[in-house]
Amino acid sequence: MELYNPEGVDLQKPHDRDEIYVLASGSSHFTMGAEEYDVIAGDVLFVAAGVEHRFSNFSEDFVTWVFFYGPQGGECP
Repeated sequence: MELYNPEGVDLQKPHDRDEIYVLASGSSHFTMGAEEYDVIAGDVLFVAAGVEHRFSNFSEDFVTWVFFYGPQGGECP
């Protein structure tokens, strides 16, 4: 678990474990593979292991909790 607060640009790369994001404050645009969403505080996002994803156009107060869990490669290969 970590508190993620990107500044300027979100440079993260796909992770080797499944992830859950819980947006703590602010708003953002979220891209996951070919899907795109506008997200706000209180939203919960699931990202499967190995899937390209990124936050963009986030507000200055954007902060999210990220939870990494399960085996490497994700629960459902």
